Amino acid sequence: MPRRGEHASTAAMLRIFITGLLAALPLAATLLIFVWGARLLYGWVGPGSFVGDLLVSIGLGVTGSEFAGYLIGVLIVVLLIFALGLIVQTRLRGFIGHAVDSLMHRIPLVRSVYDIIRKFVGLVSQRDEAGLRSMSPVWLHFGGAGGAAVLGLLSTSEPVLLGDKPYLAVLVPTAPVPIGGGLIYVPEHWVTIADVGVEGLTSIYVSMGVTSHQHLAASTHDTEIAR
Repeated sequence: MPRRGEHASTAAMLRIFITGLLAALPLAATLLIFVWGARLLYGWVGPGSFVGDLLVSIGLGVTGSEFAGYLIGVLIVVLLIFALGLIVQTRLRGFIGHAVDSLMHRIPLVRSVYDIIRKFVGLVSQRDEAGLRSMSPVWLHFGGAGGAAVLGLLSTSEPVLLGDKPYLAVLVPTAPVPIGGGLIYVPEHWVTIADVGVEGLTSIYVSMGVTSHQHLAASTHDTEIAR
């Protein structure tokens, strides 16, 4: 029969292993997200993809190697983007922006997609207080206060009328990869501000709730969303 000391030793080793496993989860989840993002990016623009073939064709005029041609193509695209950034920072920014907008708005299907992407990029790139507030973390209380609570990201504080009631658009991320998720329109009184910050929200979702006590314990109360 196993001795009591052996049981205690096994339990202690198991606790140590579980402690190490929990400590490794945040790092593992972070690495998983970056690996997933790298594989996704490689599938879109890596060698063998449609964009990758275009980059190879750009660089093949300089060298006969496909791999070297791909690297040269990437370098040329990076330099062009950098040059575009320098041009946009000059006084030509307004002229170039107006010219591109005019061109895109002349194409029926493209103009709708272009407008959506342009507005989204503009919203994310805002640095003023209004822009940060419009993308603030919120609690989504299903069924109203006292119901199930879900952490989400308020896309805009301006409600829309569905029927005769005001609704807010809330982005609800997925765990442990918060860059995915869904857009839900909910009654305005279901939404309250969450005092956790964007980094706290991201940490909670990436850790699948393990770090909740670190970011939610300091929250004493939520306030109703203010327009």
